[in-house]
Amino acid sequence: MTERRRWLGTAIGGLGAMLLCSRVEAANCTISTTAVSFGVYDVFSGTANDSTGTVTIRCTGNAANVTVTLSKGTSTTFNPRILTSGSNTLNYNLFTTAARNTIWGDNTGGTSLYTNASPPNNSNIVVTIYGRITAGQDVSAGSYSDSITATVNF
Repeated sequence: MTERRRWLGTAIGGLGAMLLCSRVEAANCTISTTAVSFGVYDVFSGTANDSTGTVTIRCTGNAANVTVTLSKGTSTTFNPRILTSGSNTLNYNLFTTAARNTIWGDNTGGTSLYTNASPPNNSNIVVTIYGRITAGQDVSAGSYSDSITATVNF
């Protein structure tokens, strides 16, 4: 099987193949996302600021063993990831579970990734990204952001 990799928002192309004189449909997957938007972070709150976003995958053809990884963003590590506002930083992370106990990354450094061994043909698969900014961070007011790349492999 040939593995193809493209960045967020681009179509994923596969190669056609011949097997025992019959045509096998080429695999093709696309990926799109909705942002994890935390809104206002209250430095005085004792409660974590949670939010969600989504990754939507749609595969046609012979796609198998589809995985989705998320990058570290501007951070040098997966734990924590950082939101930045100029030189100010705010720790956060992205998770594969609603319990927010499994960091979504690239399957290295204690992180996990999304896997679907046999995605349905020509149907959207919507996967939730669970985000959390931990409570108790003393940060300056500002607009904090990060840029994460979602990659689909098949």
